[in-house]
Amino acid sequence: MLPACPALYTTTFLLATLATLLVAATLRLLTILPHTRSTPPPPRRRPGTLTRVLIVLGSGGHTHEMLALLRDLDPRRYTHRTWVVSSGDAFSASRAVAFETALAEKASRDTGEGKEEAGRWHVGPQYYTVVEIPRARRVHQSLLTTPVSAVHTLLRSLTLLYRSEGLPDLILTNGPGTACIVVLAVLVLKFFDLRGAQSRGKCKTVYVESFARVRGLSFSGKLVGRFVDRLVVQWEGLEGVSGGRAEYWGVLV
Repeated sequence: MLPACPALYTTTFLLATLATLLVAATLRLLTILPHTRSTPPPPRRRPGTLTRVLIVLGSGGHTHEMLALLRDLDPRRYTHRTWVVSSGDAFSASRAVAFETALAEKASRDTGEGKEEAGRWHVGPQYYTVVEIPRARRVHQSLLTTPVSAVHTLLRSLTLLYRSEGLPDLILTNGPGTACIVVLAVLVLKFFDLRGAQSRGKCKTVYVESFARVRGLSFSGKLVGRFVDRLVVQWEGLEGVSGGRAEYWGVLV
């Protein structure tokens, strides 16, 4: 009887190892994916809890809608705002700075009138950051080179989240392509529980679909709909799409 080939044992062992890793990775992914609306949601943060928020801006219409969405943002609760813009998008960066300036002016007026204590307002340059990350895909960029630029954006997003002074409690986006990469970076952090992203309940993601999407989700919404913690739509006809996860909140912008 001929002895078994060592190469056969090696191949079998490698296949078994890969299968085990695949099953383990799948189970881990299922545990970190957000709950569907039919299952009990995780405990909510207490009202008034101080929160660090990361806001992904797009360009043009996306930025306009996001700033309209944040028009009632309370700087006494949101202690630090990180504004993420794509490379070359000076317009969105300037709009973010103008938004923060308006918050500071409002705080100055209210504290001057004695309505609020000055120390409770988290406004000024020390309470916000504007960060630029590479575009995942430039206009007219070849599809052959897009994976390379997308990986570059992913690495930059991971670096931004991991090295920040504190992991954001909330990540807010409304559909620019860059947001898909940021959501993927959050999944990586939670998968490996880097800096306690999963165990500490950090980096909760909220995707607000554009007001312009009346009959169906945008491409970005379809990509990230299953992976964000909350999927919000502004038209009643979209309620329940994406496997029942879309929540109708009315017109927000």
